Amino acid sequence: MDKETIMVDYIREAHEKGAFTGTWLYAENGKIVSKGAIGFRDPENTLPMREDSIFDIASISKQFTAAGIMLLRRRGLLSLEDEITKYFPEIPYAGITIRHLLTHTSGFSDCDDDIERIFEEEGMIPDNNVILRILTECRPELSYPTGEGFEYTDTGYQLLAEIAEKVSGVPFEEFLKKNVFEPAGLDSTRVYHRRKDKLQIDDLAVGLVFEKGELILPEDSKARDYVLSHDGMNGNMAVYSNIIDLFKWDQVLREGSLLTPEEQKLMVTPATLINGEPAREEGDDDDYGFGWVLLHDEKLGLIACHSGYVPGYQTWFARYLDANAVLVQLCCREYTDVRAYVAFDSGMEAIVRGLKPEPIRSIDDIALQSPDKSGWEALCGKYEHPEDSDFFVDEVYMKEGELYAKTVDGDDEMEFRLYPIGENKFGRKAGMLELTFGDECLIYDDYSCKKL
Repeated sequence: MDKETIMVDYIREAHEKGAFTGTWLYAENGKIVSKGAIGFRDPENTLPMREDSIFDIASISKQFTAAGIMLLRRRGLLSLEDEITKYFPEIPYAGITIRHLLTHTSGFSDCDDDIERIFEEEGMIPDNNVILRILTECRPELSYPTGEGFEYTDTGYQLLAEIAEKVSGVPFEEFLKKNVFEPAGLDSTRVYHRRKDKLQIDDLAVGLVFEKGELILPEDSKARDYVLSHDGMNGNMAVYSNIIDLFKWDQVLREGSLLTPEEQKLMVTPATLINGEPAREEGDDDDYGFGWVLLHDEKLGLIACHSGYVPGYQTWFARYLDANAVLVQLCCREYTDVRAYVAFDSGMEAIVRGLKPEPIRSIDDIALQSPDKSGWEALCGKYEHPEDSDFFVDEVYMKEGELYAKTVDGDDEMEFRLYPIGENKFGRKAGMLELTFGDECLIYDDYSCKKL
């Protein structure tokens, strides 16, 4: 199987259907099989993407934080069983250890709302130490008793960055640069706070979000407050890198030149709860180690991987530990069609397995051509809201000759066009939700909502 040709053709198809703009690299046994760049890296679409383009890798950053913690452990500066109160006595959470933070078993939830509130009240982008302030002053309740549950959360990794900074005696950004990035030869990988510090990053692939039918800067979108308020955070995010460095990182780990095999084995050992059960999200089969999601595949063996998402960037880094392969996908444009994106994601995984990927089908590909619209007006109107859900379809209406719907998700409203995909059945670009119209009712997500 010619994986190189298949992968290049598949990525080109994904790009044409709005599912991928960015760079990719796939290697087996230390040899690059396929790599490249597609699309543009600036909002004006004038600068072609390059293989060395720099991306915000978002939550992939967590593995570098975990690596830094392991180095500090080796030097005897901390223990995985140390309680966080050893470093920050003012934090009122006894019993939470560094291991709990690494494995998302502390009981902490994200502090996004408090971070945004402080940003708005004080009119400045906070540093990462705002997390200490929130935990000390606001004292949010734990979601579950420490060690008895699992909840993926950024708070733990933000605290890990603060611990690393305290015990090393240098800013976290400098600590990772001197102890991880430079020793590993990752010349293009750094921690940046580009909005807070007003930085211009050479060769940056600028991330754009898809909103109201167009690609725009996150600062101009409904995600503005999150993007700005979190730009000073560390540990969970803020590492910028490219496919070249991430491939090099995989090789450095395999060589054991930075982290020993014993240390890496500890990092990819699935976490467990106090009762001995796997530390997992409810209904999920994925395990978690230290900064790595762990998958166990019958054919490929152990896979250590992580996704990353911040508005404008979608990233993926998968290390096939037993199969000796690595896949990196860095994207700087939010997908414009979720079906195309999901198909692309599955297709890339199929290629890695040596299988022929399924064609990428967008909503435009499956929508009925020249549909009969004569009955669409009768579908328009308000519909009742499910009592047990924050998400609901509020109204269906005609607009410029097409059928549209307005949904409410918590405090957010969104309008989207409905595409006919079957008899009285419609889909949308922004999600996999399918709406079926019955006799004076609308059916979706196992709800049947009467027309009002």
